[in-house]
Amino acid sequence: MNDPAVQPVTVSSGSGEALGFTRADFMTLTKARLSALVVITTFAGYWLHHLLRPQPEDVPWRLIHTIIGTTLTAFGASVFNQLMEVDADARMNRTAARPLPARKLLPEAAFILGGLLSALGIIHLGVKVNVESSALAGLTLLVYLFIYTPMKRKSPLNTIVGAVSGAIPPVIGWVAVPGGKEFHNYDRELLRADLLFTSESLFLFSLLFLWQLPHFLAINWMYRHEYIRGGFKMWCNTDETGRATARRALGWSLLMLPLAVWPSLSGFASWTFAVPAFLLGGWLVWLSWQFLKAPDRLRARKLFFATLLYLPAMLAALLIFARRS
Repeated sequence: MNDPAVQPVTVSSGSGEALGFTRADFMTLTKARLSALVVITTFAGYWLHHLLRPQPEDVPWRLIHTIIGTTLTAFGASVFNQLMEVDADARMNRTAARPLPARKLLPEAAFILGGLLSALGIIHLGVKVNVESSALAGLTLLVYLFIYTPMKRKSPLNTIVGAVSGAIPPVIGWVAVPGGKEFHNYDRELLRADLLFTSESLFLFSLLFLWQLPHFLAINWMYRHEYIRGGFKMWCNTDETGRATARRALGWSLLMLPLAVWPSLSGFASWTFAVPAFLLGGWLVWLSWQFLKAPDRLRARKLFFATLLYLPAMLAALLIFARRS
């Protein structure tokens, strides 16, 4: 991923070896493409709340501060994740060229960078947005680094835990809209449960949680030998035929179908939303079924790319058909 237009920054190791670290390496270290998904889902959560119950002066600055804080936290989490998995990354072909296993950046520098990014993100949310968004960002970091990352070497259930941390960003966007209770004027009351636990926030969490499972199952199966080489215990490691993976993908895809009517039943979207939502959900079910009928890499890839289209399409439909205040 080296960009020839970028001049490398030279970092000296203890042995005097020169390590080149470029802007492209920074993008890899912070998993910028994955962080872009965090930005999209956070924006969707924020804008849905803005449409349903607009608050005075909630855009554009509070939205911008929410995106900045969430993105910085996601960057920091990615740096720490790669720091914790540098030995595994070095054994896998698809990750061996990352900055840490390739020795383009010292681990000590990565630790400082990850700490700064994470701290800046959480503090920024607490100072510029509210305590609830800051607390959720901290929870995401906690689950991702201290539960999910170590669990990848111990149990295939790590996929479930990883889906929990990945489902929180849109809820951060949702709770950010009202602002208030920033660090500087926090009155030591409990976090606002009525803001955190709403039908809308639970829907956003459920959508992201369920979506990640067929998405990651397709990746896991396509790269199962790489995960085995890296020492990760994944659902698909022993599934050479692909049938067990396809059954799981089909099961999770079927569980996503009720999401099509949840917003309408709860009153925060029109019934028109159910039409594209059912079509999108049915598409994933059909592709999962095709994968089960003939488990091969081509059908796994089709399912994977379909999930990439499903999520933004669902979020767009939700925002289009939301019952505006």
